[in-house]
Amino acid sequence: MWEYSDKVREHFFNPRNSGPLEEANGIGDVGSIQCGDALRLMLKVEPETEIILDAHFQTFGCGSAIASSSALTEMVKGMTLDQALEVSNQNIADYLDGLPPEKMHCSVMGREALQAAIANYRGEEWSDDHEEGALICKCFAIDAVMIEDVVKANDLHTVEEVTFYTKAGGGCAACHEGIEEILAKVKAERAGPGEVSPPPACPATPEAPRPPSAKLTLVQKIKKIEEVLESVRPMLQRDHGDVELADVQGKKIYVHLKGACSGCMMEAATLGGIQQKMIETLGELVQVLPSSHMPVEA
Repeated sequence: MWEYSDKVREHFFNPRNSGPLEEANGIGDVGSIQCGDALRLMLKVEPETEIILDAHFQTFGCGSAIASSSALTEMVKGMTLDQALEVSNQNIADYLDGLPPEKMHCSVMGREALQAAIANYRGEEWSDDHEEGALICKCFAIDAVMIEDVVKANDLHTVEEVTFYTKAGGGCAACHEGIEEILAKVKAERAGPGEVSPPPACPATPEAPRPPSAKLTLVQKIKKIEEVLESVRPMLQRDHGDVELADVQGKKIYVHLKGACSGCMMEAATLGGIQQKMIETLGELVQVLPSSHMPVEA
């Protein structure tokens, strides 16, 4: 479903600097296994020059998370800490000859792990939960400050792009309104007082959601839902899993995860990805849930 560059594949199948670093004096932990991705970045820093002599990583996540972490460790070795702080998530993606838009959050996680490790070395406080920001996405514990920072750093304009870069909005979709408010705030700041904000550039992906010209009938809706499931099925089958439609009840779409997908720790991320495609295709906010959540008839 997603096209990966040769460098992404290379760093996934042959990751560099994976595993503990015995002499690490700077460690950064970001993400959480419960949310689908977690990364520990370990740095060995020469105290007098603050040059990064070595870097290792340990990660729980997808192939893009492994490749991004591997690439990051290669990039920062030989840099001073101040130089490393200038590394952006886009630099990580460029080093890999690009990442699918849906996987850019992996490069963002790498950038945050690097900032956390450097703060740890310097004895500074650093937190990836931005306590001063209101929690926007409860599914993935993403707050307003992180979303705003990523929107500004990567010139994002749509809820879909925010989901690709942060995962916010990829779960129940209840936070889409909050994300749109942040996008509007940043857009107004870009325009400045008394200026007219130019229309946003076209998104990087051609699959931006477009509402249908007329409301779909139930039969038409089910047909489109089946088309989405057919599009993701090959990817799941490659990992010995599968998915099929169980029921449609208003804005709730129940699916049955089969094979390796049943009970997988990545179930929430899988459902979130399917849900995002459903929203894009149907042109409305819907919720994708496992069939086990279907209400029991009396």
